[in-house]
Amino acid sequence: MGEGVGNEALLMPYIHSANIACGYHAGDAATMERVVDLCLQHNVHIGAYPSFPDRENFGRTAMQLSLIDVHRLVTEQLEILNRVIIKKGGKMHHVKPHGALYNMAAKETPIAHVIARAVKNFDSSLMYYGLSGSVMIDMAKKEGLRTASEVFADRTYQSDGSLTPRSQPNALLTDESAMLQQVMKLVKENSAVAVTGETVRIQADTVCIHGDGTHAVEFAKAIYKTLCEK
Repeated sequence: MGEGVGNEALLMPYIHSANIACGYHAGDAATMERVVDLCLQHNVHIGAYPSFPDRENFGRTAMQLSLIDVHRLVTEQLEILNRVIIKKGGKMHHVKPHGALYNMAAKETPIAHVIARAVKNFDSSLMYYGLSGSVMIDMAKKEGLRTASEVFADRTYQSDGSLTPRSQPNALLTDESAMLQQVMKLVKENSAVAVTGETVRIQADTVCIHGDGTHAVEFAKAIYKTLCEK
């Protein structure tokens, strides 16, 4: 959230936690304040969404930085958002890396470890959201952080449990019924059907939906309604 789409108020009634852009790939002080206010109004957990400093590509292009620089940029973004949260009388609940930083951390142990270390050094009580089954979760646990294994409502999976790259045509789920089918399989069976047709075991603690998706609000409503009914 806070990425310039402007649909946060519509999404808030249907979500439990929000990942807020900290200004490096999108957002600014005003958007952070607005979204934090909405989170507090709707009792939604407030999370930081640190990314590479890459507004031009929305943080979705990999950058080759030193581990020291990765630690620094994550810490800076947590500090930026936390100042807003404290000003508004709230408390940060969790951290989830964004975009290319997330994807690299899901596969590269050194990056996963340094991000987890940055989160721990900032506030060891924070929860860490990471790709289910990836080294992100492993490294966060190694650092003693509480973790939430994240699954995706609007993204497809590869046979190894990774997300299909956005560069591929079948990366996104845009059909509501297919999306709901995937969510319910993830939540009820801890598994998903990969693009290859294989069934993949995936632990589901938290379900992500991208706020900038074309059908974000409709999907969020559908997921909320379906899970509440079940």
